[in-house]
Amino acid sequence: MIDTAMLMAAGLGKRMRPLTATRPKPLVKVAGKPLMDHALARLAAGGIQKVVVNVHYLADTVEAHLHAQRDGMQVLISDERAKLLETGGGLIHARELLGDKPFFCANSDNLWIDGPQETLGMMQRLWNPDRMDALLLLVPLARAHCHTGPGDFHMDASGRLSRRKPAHVAPFVFTGVQILSPSLLVDPPSDVFSTNIFWNRAIEAGRLYGVSHQGLWFDVGTPRAIPIVESMLAHG
Repeated sequence: MIDTAMLMAAGLGKRMRPLTATRPKPLVKVAGKPLMDHALARLAAGGIQKVVVNVHYLADTVEAHLHAQRDGMQVLISDERAKLLETGGGLIHARELLGDKPFFCANSDNLWIDGPQETLGMMQRLWNPDRMDALLLLVPLARAHCHTGPGDFHMDASGRLSRRKPAHVAPFVFTGVQILSPSLLVDPPSDVFSTNIFWNRAIEAGRLYGVSHQGLWFDVGTPRAIPIVESMLAHG
């Protein structure tokens, strides 16, 4: 069973300004509680016992909040105060804290609601380290609420992923939730880089897979998205 997760919480939250002028984006409230707490609740429901959280912008505030909101999980801080490392660099920086087994990675600013199955449990049942280096939770573009992009991936019948072609639309959007094998976290191109580097390697090896989320998902990226999300959560 996968019992470790990394929660990405180090970003500057520029698209969420002015709300992030005085607070980090993970602590912006949606439906009565901070975005980070929604993610932590989903991780706890999925059986996560240890969560590694990277911090940079207003890091002391994030750490203080986490200290009071542990939910029974062990919380470890991956400190990026000195330099923001982006998603790939953040994973490399937290490598020793994450351990040597597959782990979940989730963004702290996306909000998801389980469908018929508990999401992380469903992903664990599909995870196959013999075939996969990463398993991404995707949502159909038509159900990517508050998201304005053209989609990220195509998925074949076996679940194997390929990239959206330039000037085209892809049917699936990455939700910010994934399972990663530690074996993928090697040979960083620099100290600051995107997880896309790891995904590209997995695609080349035929080892990047996805699964379609059956519940609700919201891209809570801007202040305008918050009342939309809250209304949908309140009225179903």
